Amino acid sequence: MKRLEGRIALVTGAASGIGHATARLFAEEGAHVYLADVDGPGAETAAGELVAAGLAATPITADVSLGQDVTAMFRAVEIGHGRLDVLVNNAGLNVRADFRHLSDADWAKIREVNLDGVVRVARDGFALLSASGRGSLINVASIMAHRGLRQLTAYSATKGAVTALTRGLAVEYAPFGIRVNALCPGFVHTGLTARALKNPAIERALVDSTALRRLGQPEEVARVALFLASDEASYVTGAELAVDGGMSAAL
Repeated sequence: MKRLEGRIALVTGAASGIGHATARLFAEEGAHVYLADVDGPGAETAAGELVAAGLAATPITADVSLGQDVTAMFRAVEIGHGRLDVLVNNAGLNVRADFRHLSDADWAKIREVNLDGVVRVARDGFALLSASGRGSLINVASIMAHRGLRQLTAYSATKGAVTALTRGLAVEYAPFGIRVNALCPGFVHTGLTARALKNPAIERALVDSTALRRLGQPEEVARVALFLASDEASYVTGAELAVDGGMSAAL
């Protein structure tokens, strides 16, 4: 029996990276997956690959920083299936800058996606998740929610807020049969980290700071998301799971 057989899932930021790997794994485990991304053609390509493999997938073009896009995204799920069993709040971005030079525009850009977008999706997805009776909301935060690194202060601030949001929603949504948890990935090979990892010295420093002495792959984070989405995690809510190769545990 596949772990998400017959379930309806939506993953934001699903055109690439962790979101793409998660959407693929969910579909392989039996879910009909809606792949939402600001990159519409990317979402269509990703969904098309899944459909070509005999899996159930639907692309949606949506910018989570725009209220009308989020409304339309959930409306598409409502029309298609009338409920949502799993919602992965994954869309995010970063603008690297020393904090003293961070412009209001860059701060707004980070906040509007990483925090405002996550809040909007978690709030507006409530009705469909509650219709499931066994809903799972997974917010993708970061180990940077609890760590500091030069040029990542603004990013860390938004991810820290996401973990606080997760704890609050776990309490608030529990009476409606919705579990809410946070994933906290470490440094994973994705488009978001590609620029920094082009510098061999930075990559080596990160690897040396990781207990397992390697960086992660999107599929490794996706497998933890699958656990949180499934009945195997039926008594797990309000948790933050680090998927970081031991980086946050190391001195």
